[in-house]
Parts: sequence; C-alpha cells; structure tokens
Amino acid sequence: MPRLSLIVITKNEEGAIGRCLRSVAGIADEIVVVDGGSTDRTVEIARSLGAKVLVPEDWRGFGPQKQRAQAAAGGDWILSLDSDEWMEDGLVREIEAVLRDPAAADGYRMPRRNRFMGEIVRHGGWWPDYVLRLYRRERGGFNGNLVHESVVIEGTLGTLQNPIEHDTIVSAEDADGKIGRYAAIAADELTARGRRSSRALALLRGAAAWLRSFVLQLGFLDGRTGLRVASYQARYTYKKWALAAAPLKS
Repeated sequence: MPRLSLIVITKNEEGAIGRCLRSVAGIADEIVVVDGGSTDRTVEIARSLGAKVLVPEDWRGFGPQKQRAQAAAGGDWILSLDSDEWMEDGLVREIEAVLRDPAAADGYRMPRRNRFMGEIVRHGGWWPDYVLRLYRRERGGFNGNLVHESVVIEGTLGTLQNPIEHDTIVSAEDADGKIGRYAAIAADELTARGRRSSRALALLRGAAAWLRSFVLQLGFLDGRTGLRVASYQARYTYKKWALAAAPLKS
C-alpha cells in the first residue's frame, strides 16, 4: 500500500499536538513536524510520538512553512493537518480506502467541523467548510500565501464524507490572539497587492462580515455561538482592513 506522510506546522501547541498526532497513528507511516520556535513542550511531545521535527531558524509564512514540511516528507501521499485539528475513526477508514484504491483521485477535500469555545458551529459559513488536505505528493503542494494558505492540485479531485475535527477558537484570549496575528499578516498581503483602505472602509467591511455571517449564512440559528462567530468575523475583517489603511501605516 502507498505510504502516507502526515505534515504539521506548530508553535506552542503543547495542549493540542498530542491529540492531532495520535489521531493518525493507525494510518500514517511518517509524521513530519515543522516547528516555528515553540517555548513550551510542543517539540518534546511531537518527538515522543515518533515525529520527525524540524526547527528552522526563519519563519516564511503559513503556505511556505507547510510546503517546507512537505519537502521533508517521503510518503507517496500527503495528509496535512493543523495542530488543533484531529480525525475520528470514520475519516481514518475513508483515507485507508483511498490509499488502497488503485483508481483513487489525485487529491481529496473533506468537510471540517469547527468549534468555537467548545461549541460546534453549524452555520455562519463555518460548515461544511471543505478543505483539501489529502493528496498525492507529486501532484500537489501549498501555495505561497502567508495566511489562509491552500493546497493546489494538478489532477483529479475527490470528496470524502467524514469531517476533520477542529478546535478553531478555544477561549476569548485565543480569539484576540488569532485576530491580532492573522489580521497583521493579511494586511501586509493586501498592501503588497496594492489594495487601498481607510478607517471608514474597514468599518463597512467589518459590518458586512457580521451581516453575512449572522444573517445571510444563518449564523443566528446557532444562537449565542453564532453571535460569537459573527463578532469574531467582524473584528478580524475590520482589523485587517484598518491595518491596511494608509493613515494607520504612518
């Protein structure tokens, strides 16, 4: 059967990395972790679970960092997970079936079941949240996006039914931290592409993000969780465009 390599990038994920790596113990022939400078037990835990851990001195952004992990992998197939993601038995069995299928597609997307502070999110644009994470190593790889990276496939694409499980946001502090980190990177990308912004435009885009998530994408059906998700989307969108605004860059 073809060999499967799991690739993961990390930084200070000691509370989640063990669950992620253990969830693929039955199917992964190799685990490659590229760490971004953890100061907790992330690297120690990953190595204790059999992972090959690389600790490069530079950070290249999410897309390039994941591509660096793929370059260090030797499997015929790549499975990419974030450290706060994991798989249940249903998805494991589906992936096993793909690996045994001589007529398998070149890449597979799957739904992702997101959680916000422990609550599963069923609306607001967060479900089914399809992501392409399983692919033949020679047929795909990550784009160069510094944030919100994705896999690009040359070949056929299939869809699996069982979801990746994801602890998207675990606390208010986690939400604040991710908004700060990801918005700054996204703002730099907007600026590099010549996109102009202003405080007024940032407010409008933030409000539109809230309306889209809570109303148009039926986030209100998730009650308080849907409201939290919509607020998170609005805050992230506002900050991204506010940081890209010329007056705030000076």
